[in-house]
Amino acid sequence: MLVDAFGREVTDLRISVTKRCNFGCVYCHDEGLGPILRPRSPHEDEITPEEIERTVRVAREFGIRSIKFTGGEPLVRADMEDIVARTVNQIPDVSMTTNGSMLARRADALRSAGLKRVNVSIDAVDPKAFHDIRKGDLHPVLEGVRAAIRVGLVPVKLNMVVFKQTVEHIPAMLDFVGDSHGQLKLQLIQFMPELVDPHDWAVDIDAVKAWLARRAEKVLVREMHHRHIYLYNGTEVEVVDPVYNEEFCLNCHRIRLTHDGKLKGCLNRSDDLIPTRGLDDEGLRAAFRKCVAERVPYYGAYITQFPSRHAETAVPIEFPAT
Repeated sequence: MLVDAFGREVTDLRISVTKRCNFGCVYCHDEGLGPILRPRSPHEDEITPEEIERTVRVAREFGIRSIKFTGGEPLVRADMEDIVARTVNQIPDVSMTTNGSMLARRADALRSAGLKRVNVSIDAVDPKAFHDIRKGDLHPVLEGVRAAIRVGLVPVKLNMVVFKQTVEHIPAMLDFVGDSHGQLKLQLIQFMPELVDPHDWAVDIDAVKAWLARRAEKVLVREMHHRHIYLYNGTEVEVVDPVYNEEFCLNCHRIRLTHDGKLKGCLNRSDDLIPTRGLDDEGLRAAFRKCVAERVPYYGAYITQFPSRHAETAVPIEFPAT
């Protein structure tokens, strides 16, 4: 197993298979390679199924035990089922983050290929609010969620980015997840102003956590990033809050592979890219070792001056009465 200089074991590999997307989320930090209306062949810049399979095989040698596919939107690629099937032959724990809009018609094939779970990005269950935020249609996304449940990609995690345009929709999202009889979980993801302007969209995530804690029957802390999980009324809510959070970074066990085949140790950085295309197996092993050896916590080591967070004194956010 690879361990960085801060004692952080690397157990997870997140693979972006494309920068393309069929949505236009207002907070997206990557314009991508152009709009996509339907799945099609890989773009010339994108890593091939064979390259992904070889990378995952080498990752397995280093003890990496979990793979998550992301984009852009992974399902703009017509070969995602092939990619999943090749990957599970090497590392069985394979999941995917998707906007869900093209999931309904491919859920069966993805499950048959070996996909275990999906995260579906959905920032509101109100159709107008959803369209305003994500520039897409909510209906096919909900169809995709239902299809994922039907084929057994459960529990389905719903990813909701928390910022000024979405925070008012959190209570409705909690009700939606709570009505799923445990088949859905909610993941509240802190808006990351270091990746995209404007900075004034940020919401005090500690105030949201305090609101959740006040209502929770139980609060758990996950090893990955020391994320807090709040349980109440049959609802499980996990908060992903990396901004100005040293504890989050000190408990990160993930590295990444970009759509064009570069390893990187941190989502927030683009100065640590290590090309892998064209390398033989020993060169690829060396790239993995280099990626981990140069990996440092973003907050606390790479960025040392940042505002302090005082979660213990946060005042719970107030939502309008419904």
